[in-house]
Amino acid sequence: MGSDLDEFVERVTERTDIYSVVSRYVSLTQRSGRYWGRCPFHNEKTASFSVSADKGLFYCFGCGAGGNVFKFLSLIEKITYFEAIKLQAERLGIPLPAQRTSPEEERRRREEKNLLKINELAQDFYHECLIKTARGEPGRKYLAARGITAETIETFKMGFAPDEWDNLFKSLLRQNFTAQQIESVGLIVKRKNSSGYYDRFRSRVMIPITNVFGHVVGFGGRILGEADETTPKYLNTPETVLFNKRNLLFGLDKSNRAINSSGAAVVVEGYMDAISLFSAGIKNVVATLGTAFTPEHVKLILRYAKKIIFCYDSDEAGQRATIRALPIVQEAGAEVFVIKVPDGKDPDEFVRKHGKESFNELIKNAQPLVDYRIEYVLEHTAHVTTDEKLRALEEILPVVAKIKNEVVRVEYRKKIAASLGLDEFAVLDAWKKFSPKTEPEKNLVINPTKNFSKKDLILRTAREDILRMIWQDTEMLHYLSAMLKPKIFPQVHQEIIEWLKTCAEQERRPDKLRAATELSEAANAELARILMDGTDAPRDTQIKVFKDSLKTLRLVVLHEKYYGLMAEAEKYISNDTAAYTKTVEESLKIKKEIDNLKGNPANCF
Repeated sequence: MGSDLDEFVERVTERTDIYSVVSRYVSLTQRSGRYWGRCPFHNEKTASFSVSADKGLFYCFGCGAGGNVFKFLSLIEKITYFEAIKLQAERLGIPLPAQRTSPEEERRRREEKNLLKINELAQDFYHECLIKTARGEPGRKYLAARGITAETIETFKMGFAPDEWDNLFKSLLRQNFTAQQIESVGLIVKRKNSSGYYDRFRSRVMIPITNVFGHVVGFGGRILGEADETTPKYLNTPETVLFNKRNLLFGLDKSNRAINSSGAAVVVEGYMDAISLFSAGIKNVVATLGTAFTPEHVKLILRYAKKIIFCYDSDEAGQRATIRALPIVQEAGAEVFVIKVPDGKDPDEFVRKHGKESFNELIKNAQPLVDYRIEYVLEHTAHVTTDEKLRALEEILPVVAKIKNEVVRVEYRKKIAASLGLDEFAVLDAWKKFSPKTEPEKNLVINPTKNFSKKDLILRTAREDILRMIWQDTEMLHYLSAMLKPKIFPQVHQEIIEWLKTCAEQERRPDKLRAATELSEAANAELARILMDGTDAPRDTQIKVFKDSLKTLRLVVLHEKYYGLMAEAEKYISNDTAAYTKTVEESLKIKKEIDNLKGNPANCF
C-alpha cells in the first residue's frame, strides 16, 4: 500500500472500536473479560461468538469465523475487505485519500457528487414545503389520514411537491446547477412543443429514495386525488446513473439494524406500505420499487439476516409477484416465509386497522415457502384427473425438491401426496427428477470445540503458544526452525508460520490488517482465535512457555523417531546383525535426547 493509503487505514483503525462496530449487528453481553453473543454467521441458540475489545479481534467457537473488525464488517456486509475499511471510514467521517485517476474518471466523480447534491437539495425543498408552508397542507392532511406520524415524516424526510409547473426547477437553477444536470436525475422533463422544462413531480406526496449509505438517489411521488391513464397513482424517478431499481430496496438504510437484531426482513411491494409499517413500529421492513424482486435485492438483505418474509398485496397480482420472487430467494440460501394478509387487504390497510400486535401475529404465523407454494398451486390449478395432478406436482416440486433435510423431505412428500391424491411412490419418483446433486461439505477451519484427548490438548496448546510467541517476536522463528519440522503443525498453522517468515524477511511487523488480507480466510480466523486466547503475561514468562512448548513438540517428534527405529530394528534382529546394531545405536542417541529434554511437567503423556 502507498503511504497515503497506509496512513488512511491507520487512521480508520485507530478510531475504530470493535465492540462499537460489532454491537450494531450483534447483541453482546460481557463475561470473563470478553463480550459474547449469538453468531451472525450461522444459526445457534447458545452464544459462542466472542469479541475481545482490547485485542480488537472476534472469533466464533461454533463456525470458526474470526479476525479483526474489518474482517467482521466484510463478512456481515458481504463486501470486500477494503470496502469494509471504506465503509467504516465513511461512518467515522474520515475522507478517502486522494487517488491518481484519469481526468475522465475525476470528471465522472465530480459529476456524481453534483447529482447527489441536487437530489439532496430537492429533498430539502419538498420537505420544507410539506412541513412549513401553506402549500403543503394537502400533503399533511393525506399523511395524517394514513396514520403517518411527524416522527416518521422526519425519519424518511417525506415532502410535498406543490401543484406548480417549475418551482423546483427555478430553485435549483438559482443554485448554479444546469438544466442538463437537473434533467439527468429525473427531476424535470423537457417540454414537447416548446423550449424549456417543467417539474416531473407536481401535487404529490414525495418520498426520497436512498441507497444503503443514506444518499438520496431518487424519489417516489404519490398523487393526491384520482389517478388515471395519463396520471399514475405512484410515480418514481426514471432510471438514471444514480437510480437503478434492481439494486435498491426502499428503507434499508433505516431498517438494517432492526433486520439484523430481529433476524428477519419483511419485504413489501411499495414504499407507502413500508412507511406505514415502520410508523406502526414494525421497523424491520423494506420495499421493492415497482419492480420484480431480484438477486441483487436478496444479496442486500442477506447482509443483515437470513430470514426473508414476503408480505405482498393479497390480490392476484401481489400473489403472482410473490411466486416469482420465491425461487430467487431460495436459490440464494435464505429462509423464506410468506404472509397472506387477511380480507384481501394490503399491509398498509391491515396495520392501520388492526395495529402493530396483530401484524406481529401475522409475522409469527407466516407460512414457510414450501407450504405457501403447495397452497398456491392447489388454489390455482385443476387437479382432478391424473394428468392434472401430475402437472400440479411439477409446479410444486421445483421449490420443494431443494429441501436438504431428509426428515422434512419425507413429511412434505406425504403432505403433497395426500393433497393431490397421489401415491407417495409416484411423488418420490417425480421428486428425483428435480433433486439437485449435493456436494460434500468442506471443513475449512480447525474446530476448537472438537473432543480432544489429553495428549491432543497438550499438543494443541503447545502449538498455539508457539504461534503467539512468534507473532510477538518473529526473531523466535530461528529457534522454531532449528528444533522442529513444519509437518508437526497442521496445514493451517503452517500457512501462518510461512506468512510470519515472509514478514520477517521483508522486515515488516505482522499485524491484524495484513493478516486479514494476506492469509486465507481459514488461517486468518484460526490466528484470531489463537491471539484472543493469549494472556498478557510478562515477557520472561512468555519465553519460558515458548521454550517449554518447543520441547513438548520436539519430544513428540523424537518419540515417533525412536519407536520407528525400534520397529525397524526388529526386522533386522535375525538376518542382518550390522543393520540391527546401527539402527539400535541411532535409537539410543534419540533416547538420550529424549531423556535430556524430559522433566517439563507439560510432557506428562
